[in-house]
Amino acid sequence: MNEHSYISRAKNIIDIEIRALQKLRDEIDDGFSQVINTISNCHGKTVVTGVGKSGHIARKVAATMASLGTSSFFLHPGDALHGDLGMITNNDVVIIISNSGESEEVLRLLPNMKLIGAKIIAITNNRFSSLAKHSDIICKIPVVDEACILKMAPTSSTTVTLVLGDALAVILSEINNFGKNQYAIFHPAGALGRRLTTRVSDIMHSGSENSSIEIGSTLKDAIVEISKKGLGAVTIIDMDGKLKGILTDGDIRRCMDNDINIYSCPVEEVMTKTPITVLGGSLAIDALIIMQKGGKKASVLPVVDENNGSLGLITASDILKLGIVY
Repeated sequence: MNEHSYISRAKNIIDIEIRALQKLRDEIDDGFSQVINTISNCHGKTVVTGVGKSGHIARKVAATMASLGTSSFFLHPGDALHGDLGMITNNDVVIIISNSGESEEVLRLLPNMKLIGAKIIAITNNRFSSLAKHSDIICKIPVVDEACILKMAPTSSTTVTLVLGDALAVILSEINNFGKNQYAIFHPAGALGRRLTTRVSDIMHSGSENSSIEIGSTLKDAIVEISKKGLGAVTIIDMDGKLKGILTDGDIRRCMDNDINIYSCPVEEVMTKTPITVLGGSLAIDALIIMQKGGKKASVLPVVDENNGSLGLITASDILKLGIVY
């Protein structure tokens, strides 16, 4: 084989698997609907098991379900036979994946699962198999041509099972109205999780890190504070801690261009008296959106509470460092 034949063969293999998926789509039946109804009405967990390549697919199906809001976990048949059957209760649904429906390791689980009282779902291509005969629901996958040259290694069959599992997980998430907020709870380390869980108050500059001076301070005081804190702006507050205005380094440059005396000019004469602000409880991504609105983009925002009390400053770079923009 040469490089051209590699590509040709790859396309051929992909075509075989595409035809397998088309067969799955065309042959999907009421068993699928029964599985959806059973899991959506389940008061316990969804346990997914299988051995060999089916075990790998079962692990992925369980993980996708859990990721999309269906309480689910993978149970290895070997571990189940040595005590982990105790994880299953009579409120649970057990999905057993076996292409042939005759895998000895999973068949050995059936008597004990029935004693426990769990609902058993078989995903198999053989509705007359031992697994199918002893299951409560059969979700049949089609008999397909494997993509390997020997027509033996699980390739197309595992693909159709994986896609079937994705369809189960996605439809169940839609039934449960699983949205972005729930997804963020289950994926706090991901970019979406950070987008939906990180608040302005989590990353703002406050306390000694905040750049702030009181009304009556001079322009020179503002310059010193901005230089010291390095945030590109300074908030101006009254004696009660209420926000009265903001002065940015750009404002200061314009003042100096106009020959304003920095030693005697009060900040209230040159500050922006009604600055755009963001609440401390707002999402950080919303603060970035506020900064980017309008023709003149801001790089820093004062953070306030509901009573306009000054809480701190947040910069665009603070938010971008989180990696929540893509």
